[in-house]
Amino acid sequence: MKISGKTRLISLLGSPVFLSKSPGMLNGLFDALDLDYAYVAFDVGLDDLEAAVNGLRAMKFRGSNVTMPLKSAVCQYLDKLTPAAEMAGAANVIVNDDGVLTGHISDGEGYMMSLADAGVAYQGKKMTIVGAGGAATAVAIQAAMEGVKTISVFNHRDAFFTSGEHTAARLRDQFGCNAQMFDLGDLDRLRAEMADSDIFTNGTPLGMPATLDQAAVPDAGYFHPDLVVTDLVYIPLETKLLRMAREAGNRTVNGSGMQLFQALPAFKMWTGQDFPVGLAREIQAGLLAVQS
Repeated sequence: MKISGKTRLISLLGSPVFLSKSPGMLNGLFDALDLDYAYVAFDVGLDDLEAAVNGLRAMKFRGSNVTMPLKSAVCQYLDKLTPAAEMAGAANVIVNDDGVLTGHISDGEGYMMSLADAGVAYQGKKMTIVGAGGAATAVAIQAAMEGVKTISVFNHRDAFFTSGEHTAARLRDQFGCNAQMFDLGDLDRLRAEMADSDIFTNGTPLGMPATLDQAAVPDAGYFHPDLVVTDLVYIPLETKLLRMAREAGNRTVNGSGMQLFQALPAFKMWTGQDFPVGLAREIQAGLLAVQS
């Protein structure tokens, strides 16, 4: 990578960020396409978020990705939000246009692209999602926009539950999607909703290295043979949830596709160049092969 006085900078804000493969993938693409950009990760917590966003503006960063636990909190420090980001109450992409910071949400787009890429039919289907945070909400919104007929969202009664109820109401009103919010503590209801679902999605961090032995459902008895089990987590590639589903004979889709495709709209907005999916997939595969 050649850094010059004209190099445009893009950041990743979140905590922890040391496991992210985005710097390797994006910088690999910049090198391969001879683009004068650099992507750098910064470990930033909630207490330092406002200062970090002001720093992006002051130092004229072209933009940023935002990851856990900042996707919702970052919105209050941005100048504008896209309609999807406003509805999700979260942003994972920032674009800086001459000092005006706009928040976008591409998680849902990336997830739905990953389903299509895996050949999973979803229009007119039913999806059950565990989680009501930024990424899970973005998935629910995009799924409704792209024709998923019924969406059942489960979350504990924490700060995200009420916002999840509001989102479900908006999905019903705006897209005619039968979206409902349920308490994750009600396992009988979770089992019942999954029983006639076509797609199940873990939209929580469960299964990441800090929670390797945990899954969004208690056991494989919650799966039925035709259920496609998916996970937004991509490190590890096979979480406990996906391993249980595979061993039960279910089709699975891991989070690597979402991680790949969510970069597509951001790359275009930052650089003006089309995202080279094939090349990005090769770089990502190499990075994931040596994940720690």
